[in-house]
Amino acid sequence: MNNLLTIITVLLLGYMLYPKIMIKFNKNVKNVSGDEATKLIRDTKDLIVLDVRNKGEYQSGHINGSKLMPVGEIASRISELEKFRGKPILVHCASGGRSPKAVNLLLKNKFGPIYHMNHGLSGFNGNLKK
Repeated sequence: MNNLLTIITVLLLGYMLYPKIMIKFNKNVKNVSGDEATKLIRDTKDLIVLDVRNKGEYQSGHINGSKLMPVGEIASRISELEKFRGKPILVHCASGGRSPKAVNLLLKNKFGPIYHMNHGLSGFNGNLKK
């Protein structure tokens, strides 16, 4: 019984960590801090900021000009992002837990370059619009 519990625990942890591990080693993704994200927003022409939180979170404060697309909707709404193909995309959520899944969906659909805000808005020092 202990072996089964150990196997289940390892599989569950692997499943939860898989998105983060995949983006960490992907050359088409750069993990950035909140300060680096602020600089990217300021200095990168044609940068798309993709907010993958839910609507209520977005309405409580978001990066000016960001596009809301909750992580659970990306797969079904990927065609809306087609016009941004080849443009740099900064992806973030609230704390960095959901955004790796979004990044992996973008990679699977051959988007890039992609910047991933490691700790989401919790590590962002820029101004938010309400």
